[in-house]
Amino acid sequence: MLLTFIYNQLSSTPNCLVLGMKLYLDSTSYIETQDFIDLSIGVSSQGVQAWYLDPPKFTPVMENGFVGSIALGGGVNFRNIQFNPHGHGTHTESYGHIAHEIFPVSSCFKEYLFHAKLISIEPEVDGQDRIITAARLSEVLSGGAVEALILRTLPNEIDKLNMQYSNTNPPFMELACVEVLNNFGVQHLLVDIPSVDKEVDGGALAFHHAFWQVPENPIAHKTITELIFVPNHLTDGDYLLELQVANFENDAAPSRPLLYPIKKEA
Repeated sequence: MLLTFIYNQLSSTPNCLVLGMKLYLDSTSYIETQDFIDLSIGVSSQGVQAWYLDPPKFTPVMENGFVGSIALGGGVNFRNIQFNPHGHGTHTESYGHIAHEIFPVSSCFKEYLFHAKLISIEPEVDGQDRIITAARLSEVLSGGAVEALILRTLPNEIDKLNMQYSNTNPPFMELACVEVLNNFGVQHLLVDIPSVDKEVDGGALAFHHAFWQVPENPIAHKTITELIFVPNHLTDGDYLLELQVANFENDAAPSRPLLYPIKKEA
């Protein structure tokens, strides 16, 4: 990603100073750094859950007379957090999710800004399954290469923000979608479902394996981000994606995808 020009912009509002920047992607296209949409669902005791997990736990440290809670009389809030990135909130995965070695997801990135395309698809109903099919994906995708693909499933209800997905057989992607993604050069896939694979598949995770070519030829720079939420006011089309990922030494980590509308000079 090459940002060719930076223009500082200062504006005053009551009691604060707002600093924004125009970042030019080419001679006419730009983003405004203060104009972004956060696609992440945070880790919270009342938030989204999947994979049969209990809610995250936030526990004040209480040791040797130390009290890690101001509400309980301590000097600071100092809490241990117990959670699983795969089942509690938006997270980004590396191929290490399905490999013998725990390949840290932070090692996948040499940059964090990507040209992205947002598409919306209503999964097809097949018995008890709701499937994002390769045929429908091919219909919706158009144009040239897609560096990062953001997939919003329809209907897009606000309850995705705190959905309890366990034992609900959520929508998933047909294995043949991998070929479509490869044809468009997709390196980073972002979805608003708990997994690209079916919830109960006997542990096959066929889509994950095909996407990363594990074990034959693991692709270290490709990522999958799950459990995002794309607000309804965003229209399908092209954006700039900033994929912020926490630096955990783990196959998956909490992440915060920020989407910037691409604007044109008049």
